[in-house]
Amino acid sequence: MSAAFIKMRSIFCLIAVIVLLPGSNYSGVFVPVPRLPSPWKEAAPGYQYSFPRDHQAHPDYRVEWWYYTGNLESRNGRRFGYQLTFFRVGIIRGPANASKWALRDLYMAHFAVSDIDRQSFNSFERINRAGIGWAGADTIEYKPGAETNSPALPIRIWNEDWIAQIDQTTHVIQASEDNYAIDLKLAPAKAEVIHGENGISLRGPSPANASHYFSVSRAVSSGQIRIGNETFDVSGLSWMDHEFGTSFLDEQQTGWDWFSIQLEDGRDLMLFQIRRADGSIDPHSSGTLIDSHGKPTHLSYSDFSLEPGDLWRSPKSGATYPVSWRIDLSEYGLRLNVAAAFTDQELRDNDTTGITYWEGSIAAEDLEDRKIRGRGYLEMTGYTGISMGNMLR
Repeated sequence: MSAAFIKMRSIFCLIAVIVLLPGSNYSGVFVPVPRLPSPWKEAAPGYQYSFPRDHQAHPDYRVEWWYYTGNLESRNGRRFGYQLTFFRVGIIRGPANASKWALRDLYMAHFAVSDIDRQSFNSFERINRAGIGWAGADTIEYKPGAETNSPALPIRIWNEDWIAQIDQTTHVIQASEDNYAIDLKLAPAKAEVIHGENGISLRGPSPANASHYFSVSRAVSSGQIRIGNETFDVSGLSWMDHEFGTSFLDEQQTGWDWFSIQLEDGRDLMLFQIRRADGSIDPHSSGTLIDSHGKPTHLSYSDFSLEPGDLWRSPKSGATYPVSWRIDLSEYGLRLNVAAAFTDQELRDNDTTGITYWEGSIAAEDLEDRKIRGRGYLEMTGYTGISMGNMLR
């Protein structure tokens, strides 16, 4: 990584701290300032999704991400997990300067590889503005009334040479950093699933605390993964999320615990609970259970329970995370014990946003017979550092 890039990244980190934390001064201390009307569009009920159109960028909204995770296995049975996430954060809705160098959006990306059998975890991050093509996400002009919603070219999301390319039948994702790389082709086994109700996933007490949120919950995946000087042909299942909105949380919501699980019986499960500053769980926590044919069932907070189990303390950040959980969905015939594939899967993003969180591969067992019933990913935020409510309000 060049010295120029490191310097530029540090500048962007400063910009992100100032802009992403409404009501802060330059020292990062919050002060009561009037909140001006947002120039960004808010996620609102009644949104009409269309695919592949909605895989593209939505620049009218302030925050957006495309999120890929998966569990893969080599031909000789060696197991891996991966995460590749692209973030777009709106900074200035309409820059006065029309130059390509004008700062409208910041593009961040996280890439991580879990070498499960070796219990080794490595993560990397990038941050760029669009500039002269350094980073970005395609927008496609769709003509109303056209017979197809297919763009002429695949939709691309990229940050330098990390890339996701999406067309009607496949997602191709590639990332490489130091001694780690993935080059994967993902073939969705189910249609896109829309989370929440009436087109939005509501996250808080204000109608503005919401996003438009959909997933490809099961994508048959194949390709290669490189660890050091070894390259493995791998196959498995991946999960893709895409969210966009402007104000996701309120300031009293400190973080979340999010699960994506692909079960052996063909069902897929997404659950999240939002933790509040007073230690309670926000009643806007929710989820989606997707049957083997792709039909979703919305789950409200009263439909499930999440009980944390074993704890692991990070020797580097000092954060303590629950690395095993019990999930109770008795009404749907599911009682699962979920455990991390191994404990240290913490991303410490010290060079860009400064956010530290746990994101890693998990296995799901039936609580009765203790047999493996599925695999997936778990994300836990807000256990150390800045509150996610302050980042995403």
